[in-house]
Amino acid sequence: MPLVTSLAVGPGLVRPQRWLRAHPLALDAALAVVLLALILINLVSDPHGYRGPYGPRFGQHPPKVSSVLIAVLACAALVPRRRIPRQALAVTGLLTLLELVTGADDRGAPVALTTAVALYTVASRTDRPTAWRIGALTVVVLTAATMLFGPDPWYGQQNLGIFAWTGMAAAVGDAVRSRRAYVDAIRERAERAERTREEEARRRVTEERMRIARELHDVVAHHIALVNVQAGVAAHVMDSRPDQAKQALAHVREASRSALQELRATVGLLRQSGDPEAPTEPAPGLGVLDQLIDGFARAGLPVEVEVFSTGLRGPWHSRRAERAAEVVGDLPAAVDLTAYRVVQEALTNTQKHAGARVHAVVRIARTGDHLEITVVDDGVGVPQSEEAGESAGPDGTSEASDGHGLMGMRERAAALGGECRTGPRHGGGFRVHVRLPLTTAQEGAT
Repeated sequence: MPLVTSLAVGPGLVRPQRWLRAHPLALDAALAVVLLALILINLVSDPHGYRGPYGPRFGQHPPKVSSVLIAVLACAALVPRRRIPRQALAVTGLLTLLELVTGADDRGAPVALTTAVALYTVASRTDRPTAWRIGALTVVVLTAATMLFGPDPWYGQQNLGIFAWTGMAAAVGDAVRSRRAYVDAIRERAERAERTREEEARRRVTEERMRIARELHDVVAHHIALVNVQAGVAAHVMDSRPDQAKQALAHVREASRSALQELRATVGLLRQSGDPEAPTEPAPGLGVLDQLIDGFARAGLPVEVEVFSTGLRGPWHSRRAERAAEVVGDLPAAVDLTAYRVVQEALTNTQKHAGARVHAVVRIARTGDHLEITVVDDGVGVPQSEEAGESAGPDGTSEASDGHGLMGMRERAAALGGECRTGPRHGGGFRVHVRLPLTTAQEGAT
C-alpha cells in the first residue's frame, strides 16, 4: 500500500502531504477559504443558470450582507472542526437554519455546504450509533426547514438536494471511520503478531540454551567428578601400592576419554551438516595479532597498531603488532581470545563496508583491571543494521560467519562482564570500542 500511494502521488507531492498531516489546522483553514469562495460565488451568480452565449451572469442580484456574514461565520466554524466536531456541527447547523428562516431567497441556503462538511467530520470521528443519530437529526431538521422556509415548494429539487448532501456526508464519514478502524486493527494485529513471534523466538532460544547447558553439565560433571576421585586415589596410594595407583590412573584415562567423546557428540549436535569440523589448533590470542594484521595488509587494508599498558611493570607503549602480547602482559584465556576476535571482526567489517583507500587503527590498552580494544577507520562507516557476514581467519582469509558480527562482539563482551559500543564517528568512519574486566575473568577461570 505505501508503494502504490507513493507511485500514485508522485515524489513531488510527498513533502506537501507530510506537511499538511503535521499541520491539520492549516488544511482546515484552506478548506474553509475554498468553501467560502464557493458560497460567495453562488450568492452573486444568477440562480437560473446560463443566460446568453457568455455563460452565467454575476452581479445581477447583489447578496445580502446578512448572508455574507453568515457564510463567513459558518466557514470560520469549520477551522477547529477536528478538535471540536460536534460544536462545529452545531454552529454551522444553526447558521444554516438562520439563513433559511431570515435570509433565504431564490438562491436557497448555500451555507448548508458547511453543515455537510461538519457532519462528515462528526461521523468520521465518533462511533456508528452516535454518528447515525446525529446524522439523522441533522438531515431531518435541515430538510424540514428547507421545505418550510425555502424558496421552492416542499417537493422542489433543492429540498431533495439538501437531503441528499447531508445524508451522503454522514454515510461517507461513517465509511471513512470504519476503514480507519479496520486499518488500525490490521496494524495492531500485525504488531502483536510480531511481538508474539519475537517473544516465542526468545523463549525457544532460552529453552535451547538451558537444554544445552544441562547436557554439557551432565556430560562434564559426572566424568570430571570421577576423574577427581580416581586422581585422589592414585595420589594417595602412589608410594605404598603402585599397582592400585596405575589402575586408578587407567580409570582416569578412561573417564577422560569418555568425557571427550560425549562432549564432542553433544557439541556436534549444534553444528549444521555443512559446518567444518572443530579446529584442533590452540585458540588464537594477541600473541598472533601480527599474523592477523599482516593478512589484512596483504588484502589491501593498511592497519596501524598501538598498544599501551600501565600494569605492574610500569607504562609500556608499542606500535608493533608482534609485541602486543608482550606489552599487555599475561591475560586470562577468555579475555585474550575475545580481544583477538573483536579486532578480527572489526577489521573484517572495515574491509567489507568502509570503501576503497580506507585506513584502520587498532588501539589496545591495559589500564589497571581492564583491557580496552578500540578499532577505528576513516571510511564510509558500517551501518548499525548491517552486521558482518564474514570473519577473517588468522591468515587474513575470509571465513563464513552467521551474519551477526556486531551482535557477536557484544555477546562476547557481555559474557565476560564487559561492554561493547559501536557506531559511526563524527566526520566519517566507524568506531568499535570494547572494555573487558580482567579480575572477573581471572576469578571465573580459577
